[in-house]
Amino acid sequence: MAKLYFKYGSMNSGKTTMLLQTAYNYEEQGMKVIIVKPKIDKKGEEHIVARIGLSRKVDILLDDKDNIYEIIKNNHRNISCLIVDEAQFITFKQADELLKIASLLDIAVICYGLRTDFMMNGFIGSNRLLLIADKLEEIKTICKCGKKATINVRKQNGKYVFSGNQVAIDGMNDITYESMCPKCYFNLKN
Repeated sequence: MAKLYFKYGSMNSGKTTMLLQTAYNYEEQGMKVIIVKPKIDKKGEEHIVARIGLSRKVDILLDDKDNIYEIIKNNHRNISCLIVDEAQFITFKQADELLKIASLLDIAVICYGLRTDFMMNGFIGSNRLLLIADKLEEIKTICKCGKKATINVRKQNGKYVFSGNQVAIDGMNDITYESMCPKCYFNLKN
């Protein structure tokens, strides 16, 4: 039976690079992969883009009103794996639909995304996936001090910000993110 996986990590932990490698590995074995990205993520438009320069066109740009279970069930055949980038942006209902895809259509579903935002709050999609995924995997990265980074810190116009809208896409409107350990984060914030 196929499973629903949620692979999460802070910004710059290599999630998209890992996603692209996973897709490549499936396809190298002659298996069909469908890559999904929520429309809200405007970075790369209809492509997913890794910091190391790799990119790939997505198969489905998912609107928050779309039923991903019905899209896959009615329009795609012989899929071995459905891969979701920026899974934190999916809806609660779409997370449940991904579990249905794994359970009822017997298609492996691998989601990559953030666990928390820059204010250390959960995203709806991530919160649901943390509860229902068959397997969870943390993708680790390090803070500039060398400790494990778990917090995403937002910078706007080069300055750290600690309030604002939950969603602000990296690389757009002078927004960037930095991964930090809790100690560095609290020292910076205070």
